[in-house]
Amino acid sequence: EFEHDFPASRHFHTFNLVCVENMLAAPAFTVAGPVPSGAEVTAPRSLRASAIPESVSSSGVGSVGGFAAAGFGAVALGAIVGRAGTRRGASGLKPAKFVLSSSTAVSQQSPFVRDQLVACRAQLSDSVEDMDRHIEEIEAVAKKMLAGVAAAGMVFTSCADGAMAYPVFAQQNYPNPREPTGKLACANCHLAGKEIDVRMPAEVLPDTIFRTTVEVPLKYKKRLQPIADGSKASLNIGAIAILPEGWKLAPKDRLPKSLKKEMKGLSWSAYSKEKPYILVAGPVPGEMYEKMILPILAPDPAKDDKVEFGKETFYFGGNRGRGQVYPEGNKSNNNQFFAEADGTIKAIDGLKVTIQKTDGTSIEQTVLPGADLVVTVGEEVRKDEPITTNPNVGGFGQAEKEVILQDMNRVYAFCALSFSIFLSQLSFVLKKKQFEKVQLAEGF
Repeated sequence: EFEHDFPASRHFHTFNLVCVENMLAAPAFTVAGPVPSGAEVTAPRSLRASAIPESVSSSGVGSVGGFAAAGFGAVALGAIVGRAGTRRGASGLKPAKFVLSSSTAVSQQSPFVRDQLVACRAQLSDSVEDMDRHIEEIEAVAKKMLAGVAAAGMVFTSCADGAMAYPVFAQQNYPNPREPTGKLACANCHLAGKEIDVRMPAEVLPDTIFRTTVEVPLKYKKRLQPIADGSKASLNIGAIAILPEGWKLAPKDRLPKSLKKEMKGLSWSAYSKEKPYILVAGPVPGEMYEKMILPILAPDPAKDDKVEFGKETFYFGGNRGRGQVYPEGNKSNNNQFFAEADGTIKAIDGLKVTIQKTDGTSIEQTVLPGADLVVTVGEEVRKDEPITTNPNVGGFGQAEKEVILQDMNRVYAFCALSFSIFLSQLSFVLKKKQFEKVQLAEGF
């Protein structure tokens, strides 16, 4: 986009990232105005700001986000300079140079840049108003760059503290997440079982949007789970929904405002391009999205020949927290560890437990950070006896629901049949009453 708006930006050299970081800490740079071609005189201009103390750190902003924001700022500044150079090149002038300075010292005797530009107006081909416009463009780009840094910080800090649940693991390893036995792929890594509650209507009409609630219950405020480094963090959750073919996620432009508000910004996405009727969501904070709202658009058999009226089955899965097995087959630290042999605990060195077997040999068993050891040196253990606590507080659950895609013609036919039965029964009752009156009149 910058190359489209500023064609000359392609010729701008790459800024050093260190200079950009210094600019973020203290926006000091030197501006040299354009001079007619052939002239040797340059007029330096300086714009300085108060130095920011070195003690101020950028905690909470990930390194990736910082470098991305810095690169964006460098490209943006290069685009502006390229644009100015293009205009000056057309008039036979040398392009203006913007040289980043790493100095953060405060110059009390140095005037503002606009005052210097006015004083040297005779040496400048551009008017002071043009220079003001250039400075305003630089300030606008700097604000956008700082906003990008802040956004990157929010993203990285919000994703760093949760015990994640990753539907992407299933997407990468299972073309079809549901096995012929009915088991969902998530259960291969999340070995603990916990129930979920799914609520949806019993029947729906064609081409209508209905709400499905997938509740993944847990006391998220009280329960914490270990992350990769062993520290405790709150649980994130994820969900999967397998719809019948032809059923799909409701488009955003058709969602009512009340349903959008209930979703709380939750985003569902297709499992794969080949299977758009399989939807996944997460990982998202469990405390906020304990009840996940899924808007579904029912198909219309009049428009899709593959869809028929009748009963359809939906499959749902919901998970809280991290799994016990990675896709490669190795254990995570969200596990309880057991003794590998009978014997006596000989030594405990951090996460390494040495067990002396009955035959005199010793084995060293390593447990992962997250669980607490429940054995001490000299204690006898048996094989497969737990030697740590169980840190897992999450689990995976799945459910099945049936929904009828109803045809209004069937509803009308049912109403007509019911009304005809009602009339026939009413006529029988009236005929019986009439017969009884005739019998009484004749003296029977």
